Amino acid sequence: MTIEFHVEGMSCQHCVAAVTNAIREHDDAAQVQVDLASGRVLVDSTQSVDALKAAIDEAGYTVKSAASGTASGLTGNVTR
Repeated sequence: MTIEFHVEGMSCQHCVAAVTNAIREHDDAAQVQVDLASGRVLVDSTQSVDALKAAIDEAGYTVKSAASGTASGLTGNVTR
């Protein structure tokens, strides 16, 4: 499943690496794409939205919203 997170607090490549590593600690096979400028993080993972959100939060970043769907399109805004 593909999940799109809007993450606040990322400002550099170190932040990108921290978020990516936090997600991969929960799912080492996860595919992670981070757009630093927009704060958009796309994750293709078998983990739940809540587990991945918790991983990002634990890394010190704020998830403002999340939407889940399939690789072909995102659906179902899961803002928390």
